[in-house]
This record gives sequence, structure tokens and C-alpha cells, in this order.
Amino acid sequence: MADKKEEIQYESLIVQGAKYETTLTNKFRNRKVWQPHNPNLIVSFIPGTIIDVMVKTGQKVKAGETILVLEAMKMHNNVLMPFDGEIVKINVKNDEIVPKNHVMIEIKPIQGRIK
Repeated sequence: MADKKEEIQYESLIVQGAKYETTLTNKFRNRKVWQPHNPNLIVSFIPGTIIDVMVKTGQKVKAGETILVLEAMKMHNNVLMPFDGEIVKINVKNDEIVPKNHVMIEIKPIQGRIK
């Protein structure tokens, strides 16, 4: 029985101006690509259950106000508005179980003061 050898594929990698030839693992090729944090998305920082959503779509909210309550590990965590803004979309409802990094609420900043 003849063994099949996989052909080695080298990839070019540039580090501080120096070019290297290397092989890449499948784990590296299939990795989740890093994306910068989007401040307009409120994501769950831990898996849990939504206890109460305190805002509605289109509502203007001041920085520091509680927008929802997330229960995780038998603790109620108040999720606060990071800046003055308007609620664009709510992606969760009461008693919904959410995984980590789930987009719960989409917001947009508002310039000026909210009355």
C-alpha cells in the first residue's frame, strides 16, 4: 500500500519587514478573525437569562441608566447605557437565555443633552 504524502504548502509571512516562508496549521487557517469592539452594540459578557428589558426601540437613554437586567450565576447584573444614545434595535426578550457575546441591543449615540 503506497503512502500518500501531502504536499507541503509554504506561506509567506512578513514580520517587521522580514519575509519568512512557513507552514500554517488548519487551526490557524480556520481561526475566528479578530474584529475591533463596536461601542454601538451591547453584547452579553457572560451567558445568562434576560430578566427584564427596561427600554423600547426608539427610546432616548442617558449614560449610566439601566437598560436591561441579565441573570448569570444566580446574580442579577444591571447592564448600563455606556453613553447618551437612542435604542435602535432590541434583539432579546424577557426570560430568553443568551450565550456569551450575543448582541442584545443596538444603540446609536446622540450629540447634545437628553431631556
